[in-house]
Amino acid sequence: MTSPDSPAPSSLKIYLRLLSYVRPYWGMFALSIVGFVIFASTQPMLAGILKYFVDGLSNPEAVLFPTVPYLRDLQLLQAVPLLIVLIAAWQGLGSFLGNYYLAKVSLGLVHDLRVELFNKLLVLPNRYFDTHNSGHLISRITFNVTMVTGAATDAIKVVIREGLTVVFLFGYLLWMNWKLTLVMLAILPLIAIMVSSTSKKFRKQSKKIQVAMGDVTHVASETIQGYRVVRSFGGETYEERRFAAASQGNTDKQLRMTKTGAVYTPMLQLVIYTAMAVLMFLVLFLRGDATAGDLVAYITAAGLLPKPIRQLSEVSSTIQKGVAGAESIFEQLDVEPEVDNGTVERDRVNGHLEVRNLSFTYPGTEREVLKNISFTAAPGQMIALVGRSGSGKSTLASLIPRFYHHDVGEILLDDVEIEDYRLRNLRRHVAQVTQHVTLFNDSIANNIAYGDLAGAPREDIEKAATDAYAMDFISQMPQGLDTQVGENGVLLSGGQRQRLAIARALLKNAPLLILDEATSALDTESERHIQAALDQVMKGRTTLVIAHRLSTIEKADLILVMDQGQIVERGTHAQLLAQNGYYSRLHAMGLDAPAEDIA
Repeated sequence: MTSPDSPAPSSLKIYLRLLSYVRPYWGMFALSIVGFVIFASTQPMLAGILKYFVDGLSNPEAVLFPTVPYLRDLQLLQAVPLLIVLIAAWQGLGSFLGNYYLAKVSLGLVHDLRVELFNKLLVLPNRYFDTHNSGHLISRITFNVTMVTGAATDAIKVVIREGLTVVFLFGYLLWMNWKLTLVMLAILPLIAIMVSSTSKKFRKQSKKIQVAMGDVTHVASETIQGYRVVRSFGGETYEERRFAAASQGNTDKQLRMTKTGAVYTPMLQLVIYTAMAVLMFLVLFLRGDATAGDLVAYITAAGLLPKPIRQLSEVSSTIQKGVAGAESIFEQLDVEPEVDNGTVERDRVNGHLEVRNLSFTYPGTEREVLKNISFTAAPGQMIALVGRSGSGKSTLASLIPRFYHHDVGEILLDDVEIEDYRLRNLRRHVAQVTQHVTLFNDSIANNIAYGDLAGAPREDIEKAATDAYAMDFISQMPQGLDTQVGENGVLLSGGQRQRLAIARALLKNAPLLILDEATSALDTESERHIQAALDQVMKGRTTLVIAHRLSTIEKADLILVMDQGQIVERGTHAQLLAQNGYYSRLHAMGLDAPAEDIA
């Protein structure tokens, strides 16, 4: 990823990297270039036809191909109309080949880029998501990739087709009168300077537009996801203002880019047509012994030049938008994925967990979140973590499945440091349920049997749901396990979502179970059912429980009391109460009350 102090990559370097995605489609790309060569070759042909048309006005019986067999009797009267039709057909063939196959290439390129970008999201480290909001990440996959589409389709088409047209027309003009043509070349340096300076503005403005578009997506995404909070607390007016400000910012930046293009295009057109005026003066002044047909053909060919030159200069805007979009995409693609240097893979582990002298600081911060943590959990044991918010409980739980990497101390699973496990293999041995349940817009069955669990037998899914005491409400649903739950389970209550998450963990049948406030959204009756189910599933499993409800932790084999990243007390519920220390004070404050903010 480009650091703030490093120079930004050049537009050419980024664009060449973008075009490297064309390699898998090189055959179709070559075919599209052939099509555009055919199309471009017809432009000087049309100018040449005018020469014979003008000459034919004075002598329509003249023969066009006197030395060619079978055509020596073809007069201009028949040849000119016939050649116009043939040139049009030839041009149509070239246009089809160029446009169709380049579209296939560019759409394939954009698809590959979008898929690679999405797949990269799946392997980025957790810290990346902590420091980048979801709106900007979504905007890259949608808006930024759309801008890349313009650079990869319209821009390439214009560069190849119009560029070849300019080459063919210049070649024709040089062949007809090289001295006059060199006069036209004098304006090229001026055009190059104008294009270069404007390109820098386009790229700078495009990057600002992307950021502004990310802000729009971010505000909209937050409001949609939090619509209940917005309506409950009367945030509609605030969100209206916030979205209007983000949208207006995007509109203003789009308008600035439009203004730049609106000023640039007529200025360039003035330069080109001034050169044409000089050229026409010279043609009339220095006509020499050229025929009227020659002059008409030359002026026509020269008159065809401004359009492709203007389009080539205007394509800079599209390319710079694409370059700016590609730059942000490549920045994300260049981020190092989750570190996975492990080599150990095991089909099954016993679940013996040992933490030795563990300390941890989040990357980019200085405050030590965990300090010298040590404990051991044998298979079948339940370890409870209690303490106030910010004491490091959830951080500790996040280190075990390697959502973050520790540098100081050790975390051993079956006497193997977790960093030595292959990442996917390690996470297969860990089932985790948090208070923030994530469900997908799919059926209840598919939400329980998600990911590696997909394809699990129906009876296993039903058993997991029954053990999680979810079947009592699932059986009342219209389609039972096949009922759609809506986005993030919006059609279910908090307790129902929590029970599905627990069912998912039960179906995984992992040796190590992490429950991070897993029963916080349950009512007392549901929690009693869940507790009974957990008593069964915890047999033979190592269970790490983070909870503030006394009923959840009083049966723990070991309770670790944490404060400011340290373990300040340890023991069973009865032992800790007898010590009359930190745990005892938490208990007296109301350990079972979430509102006391002691989780």
